[in-house]
Amino acid sequence: MKFSEQWLRSLVNPPLDTDALAHVLTMAGLEVDGVTPASAKFSGVLVAQVLDVASHPTADRLRICRVDTGTGTLRTIVCGAPNVEAGRKVPCALPGAKLPGKDVHEASIRGVASSGMLCSAQELGLNEESSGLLLLPADAPVGADFRVYYELDDCLITLKLTSNRGDCLSVSGIARDVAALTATPLHPVEVNPVAACLPDTVSVRVEAADACRRYCGRVIRGVNVGATTPLWIARRLEKSGVRSISAVVDVTNYVMLELGQPLHAFDLAKLGGGIHVRFARPGERLRCLNEQDAVLSPDYLVIADDAGPVALAGIMGGARTAVGAETVDLFLESAFFDPSAVAGRSRKLGFATDSSHRFERGVDFEITARAMERATALVVEFCGGKPGPVTDLTTQLPARAPVRLRNARVPKLLGLDLGADAIAAIFDRLAMPIRRDGDIIVVTPPSYRFDIAIEEDLIEEVARVHGYDRIEPRPVASNSAMLPFSETLRSVRELRLALTLRDYQEIVTYAFVDPAWETDFGTASAVRLANPIAAQMSVMRTTLLGGLLDRLRFNLNRRQGRIRLFEVGSVFLGTSDEQQPLRLGGIAFGAALPEQWGVAARNVDFFDVKADLEAAGYPLVLAFEAAPYPTLHPGRSAQIALDGRPVGWMGELHPRWQQKYELPFAPIVFEVDFHRLQQVRVPSFREISRFPQVRRDVALVVDEKITARSLLDCLEHAAPEAVAEVSLFDVYRGKGLETGKKSLAFKVLLQDTQRTLTDEEADAVVARLVAAAEQEHGASLRK
Repeated sequence: MKFSEQWLRSLVNPPLDTDALAHVLTMAGLEVDGVTPASAKFSGVLVAQVLDVASHPTADRLRICRVDTGTGTLRTIVCGAPNVEAGRKVPCALPGAKLPGKDVHEASIRGVASSGMLCSAQELGLNEESSGLLLLPADAPVGADFRVYYELDDCLITLKLTSNRGDCLSVSGIARDVAALTATPLHPVEVNPVAACLPDTVSVRVEAADACRRYCGRVIRGVNVGATTPLWIARRLEKSGVRSISAVVDVTNYVMLELGQPLHAFDLAKLGGGIHVRFARPGERLRCLNEQDAVLSPDYLVIADDAGPVALAGIMGGARTAVGAETVDLFLESAFFDPSAVAGRSRKLGFATDSSHRFERGVDFEITARAMERATALVVEFCGGKPGPVTDLTTQLPARAPVRLRNARVPKLLGLDLGADAIAAIFDRLAMPIRRDGDIIVVTPPSYRFDIAIEEDLIEEVARVHGYDRIEPRPVASNSAMLPFSETLRSVRELRLALTLRDYQEIVTYAFVDPAWETDFGTASAVRLANPIAAQMSVMRTTLLGGLLDRLRFNLNRRQGRIRLFEVGSVFLGTSDEQQPLRLGGIAFGAALPEQWGVAARNVDFFDVKADLEAAGYPLVLAFEAAPYPTLHPGRSAQIALDGRPVGWMGELHPRWQQKYELPFAPIVFEVDFHRLQQVRVPSFREISRFPQVRRDVALVVDEKITARSLLDCLEHAAPEAVAEVSLFDVYRGKGLETGKKSLAFKVLLQDTQRTLTDEEADAVVARLVAAAEQEHGASLRK
């Protein structure tokens, strides 16, 4: 929100300079993003009138002008501007004037003495480009200081408002807040009803009552749309960053900036029948004022006549009924559209407007008719015309439920004990109706404050008006207690550290993602956002893989060749808390090891990432069993299990997605239930044996389809207490074995805590293990 400081001070004028005023606004939550002068510094420029113009005797493009500057002496000035004409009023720099980047002196131009300079907007630093002199209105006072007349001794203040402060998207709203913050009298805009001179009306039917809660319309006939916009309005619009277009349009823009109520003017002659406020019908289109053709879906609220849509409600008018040079009669509209009926619609169309920006945040529904009267008065004053009566249709306006504030709650949240009377005084300054109920203050939010709904909102208002910078810091005084620590639960930090030590880097990505990612990697039934911030962020993720792949491509595009990434985050399988589990996802791409001379270069593979997961899960023992997964390469994927229950998956990305996402080769990816990895068993005491270990190597011949993991599980399950460890150390295929067979060699370590085991006892244990393997998997000892 950009506005003129002079305009603000016409409504409220606190005894503060510009810097102090900006500080007060920022400390009240209305962050000042910038304060800039209204123009560059210059002096010695007066309002002048060109009395007559003659050709230069030696230069075709130059003119000799006789100019009245109001000083009692007429001046001769040589001017080359193409638009210099007798009778026009222009700014004139006298000899000795200092302009931006230039000083003005008396000079002889092609043999003719010139006593001053007629100025363009560019020469005065008001515009970057200009094609001629800056022409002033006919009523400009000759001899007046141009800086004073053009209101250039002013500052432009830009606020960076948060989305909850739609009430400050107008100069009146900002003035209302400044008056409360500084305890300065407020001089609100005076609005008097304009009496109807005609009985003419336009029938209005509101078919979408929940979306359009109030609609005001008025006919104004005999309007001169070619009338000149008064300088004071044009200058205020210009200082607010709004271009002056025509008197009627300028009035609607001015009232929007002044009061915060967007308005729209239709050419009455171009309206076919009455006004219908409804939702768009399938297949309807609208050519907007910006020449863009909008294809409307049924969630767009439109203003229509009998022939179809003539405006996008709360966003932009249509070209078919636009006010033009031939317009004589107007239909003026002022309405309150529910924020939910406007929010996100302009973003879908690819443009934003000042109107939609305000309606999305909430417009004061009590000001609708007042803004109509203000706009009518200005149109009639500047353009003439006769107004008809106001048609005011109101349905169910938003309820302003009272909010209760406990006085004792304020010091607990702010560390500041103001007392009930001081708190009540703050709400009086904010013009919020209150009533006392013992130690409770009941506040009714005004119609323009959509952001006040709970007790904390009221406490925030107390802090704002009192001043955040006036709240003294207090040392924290609270009881400290040792927090419980579960031995069966590893911390999130410990698991993150385990992967970081394996050369992974953690990333954090958005939980709302591109629907295409969910189609490729997740589920088609992803939770959709009601009001997404962008089309490519419109659903909640059901897997972490999309974000990981996106960051992989980001790094590859920046020539990073070896990439290891992981993320800990929630996925959203539904809307309840139980359907939002925490997952650990990871991706590995590029060389298995950093470039070096000691190891041959190779790309990371399935078993490298499997080892990383085993290390991260330790002391848990993760099981990996070959299994298909839709996102992964067939035959190069595995299900991850813990204690016989699946906890995740890992493997090589499917070639289809490798090709679609333009990856040089497939990365290895994984996703695991994070909470299951956190759970560990409580360590138990085991006596350290003082007796030597006995080692036996057992080579078992099995079918190729038998996995080493299943055979190892069998041996561990059959092992008696004396077995300390069973591990695989060799796999053999080839000469000496039948086709379709393989040999798996296991190391078996035996140790007793009470005595040294004999060879006979060790051999008996081995025989027991071999028998179990033979019975369960058809294994035989390799000879």
